[in-house]
Amino acid sequence: MPVALEIVSPEKLLLSRPVDMVVIPASEGDIGVLEGHAPMIVTLRGGQIHLYTGEQISDRLFVAGGFAEITPEHCTVLANEAIAVADVSRAEGERRLSEAEAAYEAADKSDPAVEDALLDRIQSARAMVESAAG
Repeated sequence: MPVALEIVSPEKLLLSRPVDMVVIPASEGDIGVLEGHAPMIVTLRGGQIHLYTGEQISDRLFVAGGFAEITPEHCTVLANEAIAVADVSRAEGERRLSEAEAAYEAADKSDPAVEDALLDRIQSARAMVESAAG
C-alpha cells in the first residue's frame, strides 16, 4: 500500500500524491518511510528527497531544510525550500555556500544555537551544490 505524501513550502503545496516509499534527509540521517511507519516528527537537513514507485526512484527534490511529520499512512514535509533536482543551479548553490561560509567566519560563535544555525546553512548549501552536480 502506498504512503500519502505531501510536500509543502511556505508559498504553496508543491506535491500531493501516493508513493510506494519516500526517503527524506532527516537531521539524524536519511529515513525511508513506508506504510505503517512509526509516528514521528523530524527536522530535515539540506539534501534530497527521493520518491519511489516500486523499487525505482521516480522523482528527486532538493530541500533546504524544514520538518517532516510521519504517521503510519502519511508523510508531510514542511520544506523551507524545495526544488526539483533537475532545476537546481550549481552557481546558486556555490553562491549560497560562499555567503554561508563568510557569515560563519564573521559570526560570534559563543552562542551554540547561532553556531548550529550557521553550520546548518553551510551544510544545506553544500547539499545544493552536490545535488546540482548529479
